[in-house]
Amino acid sequence: MSSPSSERKPISQAVRDRLAQITGLRGYLDKPEDLLLYEYDGSVDKARPEMVLFPRTTREVSEIVKIAAANEIPIVGRGAGTGLSGGAIPRAGGIVIGFSRMNKILEIDLENERMTVQPGVVNLDISLAVQSMGFFYAPDPSSQRACTIGGNVSENAGGPHTLAYGVTTNHVLGLEFVLPDGSIHTTGGKALDSPGYDLTGLLTGSEGTMALVTSVTVRLMRQPEKVKTILAIYNSASDCADTVAEITARAITPVAVEMLDGEMLRMVEEATHAGYPMDAAAVLLIELEGLVEAVEEQTEQIRDACERCGAREFRVAKTADERDLLWKGRKNAFGAVGRVSPSYYVQDGVVPRTQIAPTLRYIAEVAKKHSLGISNIFHAGDGNMHPIILFNSHIPEELERAKAAGEDILRYCIEVGGTITGEHGVGMEKNEMMDKLFSPDSLEYIGKFKTLFDPSGRLNPGKVLPTGKGCLEIRQRPLHAASTL
Repeated sequence: MSSPSSERKPISQAVRDRLAQITGLRGYLDKPEDLLLYEYDGSVDKARPEMVLFPRTTREVSEIVKIAAANEIPIVGRGAGTGLSGGAIPRAGGIVIGFSRMNKILEIDLENERMTVQPGVVNLDISLAVQSMGFFYAPDPSSQRACTIGGNVSENAGGPHTLAYGVTTNHVLGLEFVLPDGSIHTTGGKALDSPGYDLTGLLTGSEGTMALVTSVTVRLMRQPEKVKTILAIYNSASDCADTVAEITARAITPVAVEMLDGEMLRMVEEATHAGYPMDAAAVLLIELEGLVEAVEEQTEQIRDACERCGAREFRVAKTADERDLLWKGRKNAFGAVGRVSPSYYVQDGVVPRTQIAPTLRYIAEVAKKHSLGISNIFHAGDGNMHPIILFNSHIPEELERAKAAGEDILRYCIEVGGTITGEHGVGMEKNEMMDKLFSPDSLEYIGKFKTLFDPSGRLNPGKVLPTGKGCLEIRQRPLHAASTL
């Protein structure tokens, strides 16, 4: 799975030269040793591109795409490469368009609480640009110090603080994008709701299979009056999970409710010294924001809910530094795993909140079944589970067992009323499971949307929809076969 499709000729030197002229001498990579860096993202699969191009403008993106269209070359857009479902992996070879040089903030409009940025702007830099003026950007993936807004739009990224605020699609108001024929278009804008079909919403989360996004208009939010961060500590993971449903039953919606099981929190504490108890079975990291009076009242209600569900300790961060340290532990959790295991495989299933405790028990059974260690860290408030499957990538059989364990967990999520992804996307990791969620007719209609935007199937091929074939035998119906929607 590391070479271009055998049925497509490699990119000719003449075409390579034309593409290189667009971005300039330092704007492309085509040496094998350089391409190695672009054959993977944060997932476990690999496939190597033939060329990587780094445009600076929308016009350059358009010119690249036109040449690719004329020569039937597959294209994959890539942000920071932090994705966890293989979304940026060029599984059919071809060209990767890297957006790292399109990293400018184009406009800050605080009067209307809007910002327009190029796709290569780092997520956290949006908030840092307006922090001193009392604003922030709500979606905050754990990789927010590295991930870019273009990738966030592609995958409809979430994060710990989106329980109350919503995910990326709730904060993207307008897009500029390039279609697979090289034409440039816009949708939405600064208005909260544009008339007509919601193309902005359709493209957000389409995983780069319909268009290449070249600028994004996002909604900014005012910083809250009061913030409180809470750590609830438990001797039982089931009691910890039950607390989430108890908080919800009291009609309280914190901005974040994160859960770490005992194995995970010990790895995190050894790496970050965030103050997590090493002997606990699980903890909840809860954050409240809003008016002072409301936050104080909700803190006491949550204290009561935690204690009724068996919390052995209820801590409230006393200072901003203490709060930041607790979040440092959570946001650096995946990195902490690297100190314990040579490799890990992160899953992204979603279950109803009432099914969190049974799902944790099932995950423990899966770990035993496949003889693998599995730790858990997840957005408990919305049931977005992130079991981390530990394995040794140098032992091929272990990778296969890790993948089988991940599939078992996702199947269970579906069985209890959940789904296969909450924020990481379908990509090439879960596309063959889409038929477990959707009927053949529904998949057919989803495919028609893809075909309307990308009739030749060259834009991020082999992602989202099941192929039913080997990863290099990806097929798609021509436009005339899907003429009605």
